Amino acid sequence: MTRQRVVVAGVGLAVLGLAGVALPGRVVRAAEAHPQAGQTSSILVDAMESELHRAMNSLGSASPTAQQPKPYFLSYSIADGEQVSIAAQFGAITNSNQSRRRFADVQVRIGSPAEDNTHGDHRNSALTTIPMPLTDDNNAIARSLWFATNRGYGKALDGYLKVKTDQEVRAKEEDASPDFSTEDPKVALLPPAPALKVDTAQWEQRLRDLSGLFKQYPDVFYNTVALEASSETDYFVSSEGAKTATPNHVARLVILGRTRAADGMDMFRAETFEADETGHLPDQKVLAAKITEMGKNLEALRVAPVTDPYNGPAILSGRAAAVFFHEVLGHRLEGQRQRGDDEGQTFTKLMGKQILPSFMSVSDDPTLEKFDGTWLSGHYDYDDEGQQARRVDLIQNGILKTFLMSRQPVAGFAHSNAHGRAEVGHMPTGRQGNLIVSSSKTVSDAELRQMLIAEAKKQGKAYGLYFEDISSGFAVTTRRSPQAFQVIPLVVYRVYVDGRPDELVRGVSIVGTPQAALARIVATDDKPEVFNGICGAESGSIPVSAVAPAMLVSEIETQKQAQGTARPPILPPPNADDATNATGKAGQ
Repeated sequence: MTRQRVVVAGVGLAVLGLAGVALPGRVVRAAEAHPQAGQTSSILVDAMESELHRAMNSLGSASPTAQQPKPYFLSYSIADGEQVSIAAQFGAITNSNQSRRRFADVQVRIGSPAEDNTHGDHRNSALTTIPMPLTDDNNAIARSLWFATNRGYGKALDGYLKVKTDQEVRAKEEDASPDFSTEDPKVALLPPAPALKVDTAQWEQRLRDLSGLFKQYPDVFYNTVALEASSETDYFVSSEGAKTATPNHVARLVILGRTRAADGMDMFRAETFEADETGHLPDQKVLAAKITEMGKNLEALRVAPVTDPYNGPAILSGRAAAVFFHEVLGHRLEGQRQRGDDEGQTFTKLMGKQILPSFMSVSDDPTLEKFDGTWLSGHYDYDDEGQQARRVDLIQNGILKTFLMSRQPVAGFAHSNAHGRAEVGHMPTGRQGNLIVSSSKTVSDAELRQMLIAEAKKQGKAYGLYFEDISSGFAVTTRRSPQAFQVIPLVVYRVYVDGRPDELVRGVSIVGTPQAALARIVATDDKPEVFNGICGAESGSIPVSAVAPAMLVSEIETQKQAQGTARPPILPPPNADDATNATGKAGQ
């Protein structure tokens, strides 16, 4: 499960910028008693099971008038983990702390799977979230769960009454699917996450050295180099008999630099590196080289010309294509987007029909920990509804086969395929894990470039575009707004048909509608790339990955980005002359 895998938000697919964890932790002292990470808490699991059974046997039966219904489903989810967070900028530490946290999500459902208190707009009426004791104190844990269960039961009763009232006055729904699917309960107490081991002093020095390299670039007015490492075990028990304990452990390093052009346009570059532990992150020499590359690129971007709106052929690098597929396709294949009066339902009626070129297939496989040696953020063993992770083939040879399903059914899809995911404090919905795009029509990078030039000539264009890096984007899926998408490229080049050198440009964003954009893919290269990030949606911010090859599209539409009005820094940075002479220990 992935109740709260703690990472730096970094460059997310739907969340920009650096952020802390979504739920507060607190600094702990070495002498403070709590169960060691790396040991499954039998006291915690036993307390969860005992209090859950007591609640199911008691709730709804004590009412003198027998008007209060019994819950038909109750579950407890507890995220139990520890985290180290360190950040530096311009050669100095800005944050360094270690925290430990436990949070519980209590889900109460009243009514029946066909219709319960989560129906329609009342989905969140099932959920109550509270902090839990950090120690394995059976009585304190039970009392905390008791408090949350009572609060949740009252919330669920109120929600169920509102659902019944709504049904009396509203028109017939388009999709009359049940509110909750019937699934086989899973029992799996996997080995817990290993104890978190981070050499804090060593990493503080590494981050100082790395962030100090940005001082060589006077026009980079903001930078941060941040490390987030966490080790967490997620526990889940339900009234159906499910009982799981699953580990999550991750180390992520994020590098971010920002500059501003004379016309007020802000630009940034960001890189993320992820592994299962800090010792598997890249060495200092690799990271220093990446910062040098980023700094030079930012200096070039701030003086690059602003591109005009464009409609013509383009290549998206594998990294860019991965973000593109996540935003343009992946969100629209999430199950809950196929039901509800407000959803645009882009692909709902296209099951069994071609929505991609016949040489392309798409799957989502959260069981993968790595792809060609690169760690994948979207890996998990069990989803947040206790279902064992599995590969789902969404599109085969261009034909749409299924959706990403949680336990919220939609017409034609009555069961979960283990993609019910959520951040702590949110109800699970169908979400992406590791979205994998594959192609049977591949060419080399050089051939793909020549195909771009040929297509630009054919359309009478002076150049095609090459999108090297994309930061993020958003997808509009509601029917009250245009069914459109927008993704924000970071590095874009004009590839001229007359043989001139490629030209770096800025200020462009990719826009369009999904069906039109996906139908215009002409070919791909043969080297898939990975993008790891954090995706924000209605069930919270969760770690995801997307894997795709570079692809040529015959037509892509761009528009200008918002330019901004703030001036670049008026004063030069302090000690600018000294900084240009710095060699930095980070690259040694």
